[in-house]
Amino acid sequence: MNKPLNFIILIFFIIIESISADSATSIIFTTLGRSRYAFDIFSLPLNTNTITKQTELQLTDGNSVNFNGHFTTSVNYKTLITNPTVINPPSATHLVYVSERNGSSSIYLDIISNPGLHAESTRSRSVLETESTRSQHRLLGGGGERVSMKDRPSLVGDNLIYVSTHEETGVGRTSWAAVYSTQLSTGLTRRLSPDGVADFSPAVSPSGLWTAVASSGEKGWDGETEELNTDIYVFLTENGSGRVKVVEHGGWPSWVDDYTLYFHRRGDDGWWSVYVAILPKNESVTVDSVLTRRVTPPGLHSFTPAAVIGDKNVVAVATRRPGSDYRHIELYDIVSGSFRELTRLVAPRANHYNPFISPDSSRVGYHRCRGYGNNGKGLKNDLFMESLRTQKPGISLFRIDGSFPSFSPDGSRIAYVGLPGLYVVNSDGSGHKEIFSEDITAFSTAWNPKREGVIYTSMGPTFASEDTSVDIIVVNVDSDDLSYTKLTLGGQNNAFPAVSPDGKWVVFRSGRSGHKNLYIMDAIEGEKGGLTQLTNGPWSDTMCNWSPNGEWIAFASDRHSPGSGSFALYMIHPNGTGFRQLIHSGSAGRTNHPWFSPDGKSIVFTSDYSAVSAEPISNPHSYQPYGDIFTMKLDGSELTRLTHNSYEDGTPSWGPKYMSPKDIEWSVGEEKCSFEDCQWLAITSNHNDAKIKCGG
Repeated sequence: MNKPLNFIILIFFIIIESISADSATSIIFTTLGRSRYAFDIFSLPLNTNTITKQTELQLTDGNSVNFNGHFTTSVNYKTLITNPTVINPPSATHLVYVSERNGSSSIYLDIISNPGLHAESTRSRSVLETESTRSQHRLLGGGGERVSMKDRPSLVGDNLIYVSTHEETGVGRTSWAAVYSTQLSTGLTRRLSPDGVADFSPAVSPSGLWTAVASSGEKGWDGETEELNTDIYVFLTENGSGRVKVVEHGGWPSWVDDYTLYFHRRGDDGWWSVYVAILPKNESVTVDSVLTRRVTPPGLHSFTPAAVIGDKNVVAVATRRPGSDYRHIELYDIVSGSFRELTRLVAPRANHYNPFISPDSSRVGYHRCRGYGNNGKGLKNDLFMESLRTQKPGISLFRIDGSFPSFSPDGSRIAYVGLPGLYVVNSDGSGHKEIFSEDITAFSTAWNPKREGVIYTSMGPTFASEDTSVDIIVVNVDSDDLSYTKLTLGGQNNAFPAVSPDGKWVVFRSGRSGHKNLYIMDAIEGEKGGLTQLTNGPWSDTMCNWSPNGEWIAFASDRHSPGSGSFALYMIHPNGTGFRQLIHSGSAGRTNHPWFSPDGKSIVFTSDYSAVSAEPISNPHSYQPYGDIFTMKLDGSELTRLTHNSYEDGTPSWGPKYMSPKDIEWSVGEEKCSFEDCQWLAITSNHNDAKIKCGG
């Protein structure tokens, strides 16, 4: 009697699995500069006058991106670590840090036994590296936990203090960043930031009693891309109570003791400098009762301070000096007013980020790209496509080392641009093929769903005015002749082509009317075969995508505030009817690059809906230190954030094939550390009166 029933159940599950497999899809996107970072945490001794490449030690293991470290001694191993064979000699160094391995941000504790981590050691680097032993433990992240950013961690007993972005605010263009405490022995997590408040860069006082944060309070985010204009708040680490503002206009706090902390701000003279705040001991703490003064002098940028607990008159800072394109870690003596260089003596052409000091004040830690070092060369092997964890069932998510990716109709191939250059690769990373060399600047790609191997793209400068010479071109990437055909005539910034499901028409944006509007032309003959203007107005309609059933065209537009730089998503029927707004992240917000799901019921896009997740100065240069990948149903429901980081994510594409969620490596033979420090830190000859060169 049970055999037929079991057979029916088996058939039912086979059908369910088949439906799931058929509906499984993939989303691919790019992150500006991220593939070049390859950060690891390094350290140098403070108590020696001889700084060489041999005295710098790499503390993390070279796996993925490792950053924002914190030395700790207050570790309860019985509650944190269940491995009875853990290596933990009395002289071991304990490093807590953020790592992006395994597709999401996690917090790790490494216990490192290395003779070179002691001040009295004089042995060479090569000997030290062979004698190092490491015990590595993931403290938070991975498994069944929600995908989120987890930043600037501190370990106090068995409580981990950190920034996370796992709770949405429900309000567009407000940051999800908040400070949390997780008791590692129980997993109990407590939010320390008040609801509706964004906190960044937490620092725990030496006693563990207080935590200081850079906070935007309830002001929200008004689009700052350089300095967030945060204030410094202090509260009890145990439960977040007793919260009080101690400094107006400050970021990146670092405690000297329970009553003294350093912070940074950009002064009225334009220079980023480090300041000290002294809290009163015998009266209530308010902004007016806290004494603040500037510590580092103008004439150079000094920021992200780290207090040297063993010497209250010394602070480690990152600097950007006149004539240099790189930030370096230096020590500043408050009494003598003198700097002592550290990292420039080791790696002068590398950027060094966010210093932190060991508990015994013998070493300074920081992160930099591991591609720099003794040979000064970049990495040759890296990830072409990185698999990211996501809470979205049935979807694999990938970051690609390229821009404007798009899937072929069957999902087996991906086209992308290298800005410049156009390339095609199989979705498993094989068959990489250059279509156009770096002599041609292409952007935005789209496949013709009915003509195999036919790709449309734009050729010409990006971010250009309406009358700039940019044209739509088409090429058959399977042909022996890779010459292209120009479909638009006369320039006028024709870009962002998208092909109708029947393969007959191409929608694109053009500036031919003096404004960027949408047009539809013949997919084979181009505008010579027929041209229809779809939208018309004194605004910018751009970044269009055609729905799989052919009924809708989604696009980004600033029509709600022309020329403001603010973009929302809209939809319209190809015949010009049915116009409606899809989503707007908020006043002055930016939501771009819509792409329909294969079933046409949802879209993926990039947006500043979740604002910024970290102080921009703590990262390398990004034109927009915000922007995450979201999905949403066409009716506006089920808004889901897919990426959580402090980088700029963009240009997503949604393909019909489920790609196995595993990293795809490649060797491109190029320098992988070729990213810039924040361009707005550049010091020009007329640098005065807050006139700072800005990028973007």
